[in-house]
Amino acid sequence: FSDAGSSVEEMEFNWDEYLEDTGATAAPHGSFKHVDTSLQNGFAPGMKLEVAVKSDQNTYWVATIITTCGQLLLLRYDGYGEDRKADFWCDIMTADLHPIGWCEQNKKILKVPEGIKDKIPDQEEFLQRVLKGACSAPANLLEGLHRGKNPLDLIAPGSRLELQNIRDSLEAWIVNVVENVGGRLKLRYEGLEDSDKFDQWLFYLDPFLHQVGWAAQHGYSLQPPLAIRSLKSEADWQEILKQVKEEEEESSVPTDLFKDKPVIGVHSFSEGMKLEAVDPMAPFVISPATVLKVYNEKYFMIEIDDLRPDRTTSQSYICHVNSAGIFPVQWSLKNGLHLSPPPGYPGQDFDWADYLKQCGAEAAPQSCFPSLTSDHGFKENMKLEAVNPVDPEEVCIATVTKLKDSYLWLQLEGSTKPVPDCIVSVESMNIFPVGWCETNGYQLRPPRKRLLSLPCVPFPNLHFRILSSRTVHDGLKNQELNSSDSVVINGKYCCPKIYFNHRCFSGPYLNKGRIAELPQSVGPGNCVLVLKEVLTLLINAAYKPSRVLRELQLDEEAAWHGHGETLKAKYKGKSYRATVEVVRTADRVADFCRKTCIKLECCPNLFGPQMVLDKCSENCSVLTKTKYTHYYGKRKNKRIGRPPGGHSNLEVAMKKPNKRRKRRKHFFVHKKKRSSTSVDNTPAGSPQGSGGEEDDDQDEVDEESLTEDSTSEHQDELLEESEVSEKKSLSSSPTQSELSHSLAQDRDKRKRKLRTFSFSDDENKPPSPKEIDGQALLLLTLPTVQECMDLKLGPAIKLCHHIERVKLAFYQQFAN
Repeated sequence: FSDAGSSVEEMEFNWDEYLEDTGATAAPHGSFKHVDTSLQNGFAPGMKLEVAVKSDQNTYWVATIITTCGQLLLLRYDGYGEDRKADFWCDIMTADLHPIGWCEQNKKILKVPEGIKDKIPDQEEFLQRVLKGACSAPANLLEGLHRGKNPLDLIAPGSRLELQNIRDSLEAWIVNVVENVGGRLKLRYEGLEDSDKFDQWLFYLDPFLHQVGWAAQHGYSLQPPLAIRSLKSEADWQEILKQVKEEEEESSVPTDLFKDKPVIGVHSFSEGMKLEAVDPMAPFVISPATVLKVYNEKYFMIEIDDLRPDRTTSQSYICHVNSAGIFPVQWSLKNGLHLSPPPGYPGQDFDWADYLKQCGAEAAPQSCFPSLTSDHGFKENMKLEAVNPVDPEEVCIATVTKLKDSYLWLQLEGSTKPVPDCIVSVESMNIFPVGWCETNGYQLRPPRKRLLSLPCVPFPNLHFRILSSRTVHDGLKNQELNSSDSVVINGKYCCPKIYFNHRCFSGPYLNKGRIAELPQSVGPGNCVLVLKEVLTLLINAAYKPSRVLRELQLDEEAAWHGHGETLKAKYKGKSYRATVEVVRTADRVADFCRKTCIKLECCPNLFGPQMVLDKCSENCSVLTKTKYTHYYGKRKNKRIGRPPGGHSNLEVAMKKPNKRRKRRKHFFVHKKKRSSTSVDNTPAGSPQGSGGEEDDDQDEVDEESLTEDSTSEHQDELLEESEVSEKKSLSSSPTQSELSHSLAQDRDKRKRKLRTFSFSDDENKPPSPKEIDGQALLLLTLPTVQECMDLKLGPAIKLCHHIERVKLAFYQQFAN
C-alpha cells in the first residue's frame, strides 16, 4: 500500500469537526493543572491593597479583591463586610492602586470613605485588626514596568533563567528565553546566541528551571553543560558569566512567578537499587534501571540498564522523588505491561528474581515511590495536544490509547516522522487540552490526510487481503476495512494519476486561489478512492462548498452505472452530505473528469489524467466567464434549488432555514443539574422558553439521524439557497404539497418530543432572567466557558471574543 496524498495536510484544522468526524471527546480542561496555573494573573481573591477614594482623590483606603478578570479587579472597601452594593471594578493599568504600606512609605493619607464612616469609629484599631496576617497584592504587578501584565508575559524573549543539567550533573547554566508560548519556553544556552542546535523546550513550572541566582543560593555552581563546554574556552565562559551578572537586573524574571512550582521532597533511594523506568528522552518502553548515584536528599541519578560489554553510551538522567516514569520492580508485570529486557540480556523472558540475583542487587522498596492515582479525568480514546518527544518543536494531536494508574499511552498523529505510543504522566507539562495551540497562536500538527491508494499491478485479478482492521481517515469520513474484506486490484480498476492544472479556467464555483493551493496530483490508486479524494479537494476549494456539492450530486432518476459515494461539505457552520457518482474503472476516468469539469462550468482540463504544461488545448485562458459559459452551452437561467428528478439527495445538518444567522452548535444544552440560584449563562437578550434550546437539540437530532430524516432535511436545505423559487415549486405539485404537510407533522412531533424532556424538573429549568449577573459574564474564560457551559471549542472561542469586547467596552466606560 502507498500513501498517496499523505503529504496533503488540512489547510485549516478544526478541532470541532475532527472530534465530530472521529466520534471522540476532548480530555477535560481541568485535568491539565499546569495550564490552569499558567492562566492565573497573580492577583487572588482576599488580597488587600490601598486604593484612592473616588470622592476624595487625595486620600486612600484599604480594599479587598473580591474577584479578578484579566486586568480587571473587583474591589470592596474594608468596612462594608458582606455588603456588595458598593463593589467596584478597577483597571490595574489606569486605577490608582498600591500594595499595603505604600501610603505610610509615601506620606499619603489613609481615610475612611464617607459611606462607611459611621461603621468605623476607631480607624487605627480597625486597620490593625483587618491587616493582621493579611496578604498584600504583589507590588511588582501594581507598579513599574510590570504593572497590569499577566505574570506569564513577564517571561519575555531575552529574559534569562537558570537551568539544571539533568543528564550528567546538577550544575546549572544560564539560558535565554527565545520564545514563550503560553508558558512553554524555547530556551537557548547563554553563549550560543547564533546556534539553535542545543535549544530546549520546557514549561516554565519545570522543577529544573529557576530564576537567575538560584544556583548560588542553593550551593550549586554555574557551569555550561558538557555537551557545549568544548565550544568555547574557559576564559570565554567566565567572561559570559561576568556579563550576565552585570545585566542581571535588566533580564531577570520576578521570583513570584515560580511560587507555584512543584516542591521537591526528600527521597529514600540508595545507590545500586533496581527499579523500572521510562527514559524521558525516549518514552516509548519501560526498562530495568539502576540508581547510579545519590547526590543529596533531593536528587539522584538513574541509568537505564545495558548489559552489552561494548556499549559506548549510557542513558542516564537525574530524578527526584516525584519524577515521572519511575516504578517499583514488578510494576509492569502487575499491570499487564511489557518490560523491555536490557540490551544484551540472554533470552526474551525477563525475570526480575533471576536478574536481581545475577546483578547482586536489591529492588528499591515500594515506600521509595509516590502513590499513584487514577483520579485524573482521562479516559481511553480521549483527544488532547501533546509534545512530540522526538521533536519537541512539534505539538501533535494525541489519542489516549491506554491508561494505567496515573500514566497515559498516547498515540501522536501528524508528526513529521511516525513515533511509537508515548508513555507520559497525567501531570506531565508536555500535554495540553484541546485548543491550547490555537489559543496561544502556535501551529498544531494536523493529522496527515491519508488515502488508501492501492497499487496498479500488471497481473490480472491479483487479490490484496486486508489482514487487520484499518481505518482510513482522510477528512472525508472514516471507512473501516475489515479482515474479511478482499480488495480486487488489476489494471481495470486502477486509476491513473489525476492532475490539477492550476492555469486552466476555474469557473464561477471554484476559488482560483484555493485551486492553486491544491497538490499537483493525486493517485495513482483505486479509482473510487482517488476520485473521491479529488472531488473532496474540489468541494473544499469552492466559494460555496454546498453549492458545488449540489452540482455534483447524483440524479436519482437518471441512469448511472458508476459507484455511489457520500461526500460532505461544510459552509458557514452547516454540514451538507450528498451521494455523488464516481466511476470504478480506469477506462471511464478521463470522460468522468471532463464531464465533471463541464458540470462545474470550468475548463474541461482543469483536472484529469492529462497534465497541461504550457497551453490548454481548450484555449480557456482567452475566454471571459460569460463567453466561456456560453461556449459550453450552460443554461443561463438555471434555477438554484431542486435538481431534476424528484427531491434532492443532498442532506444538510441544519434545521433553521429562515434564520439568517451563523449557527452556534450545542450553544446552551443544559446537561448539568443546576440549583435555582446558579448564574444564568444565557446571553442577555436571548429568548427564554422560545425554542432556543429546542433548536439546538433539533440540530443534534438531525446530525445523528441524517439517513432516517433525510427528506425533512432536503426540504430545509433547498429553502436555504432559494426559498422563493422552492416554495413555488412545492405548491405546483400535489405530491410535493402532501410531502410538505407530512414533513411539517414530523417536525412538530419531534419538537413536542423534545419539549417533554428538555427540562424535566425544577433543577434543570433555566434560571429566570432576574438572575442574570453581568459580573459573572465578565469573569468567563475559555476553560470556564467550555466546562461550565458545555460548549465545543469553536463556539467557546467565539463567545469569549464577544465577552472580551463587552469587557473592554465596560471598563473603558466605567473603570476608574
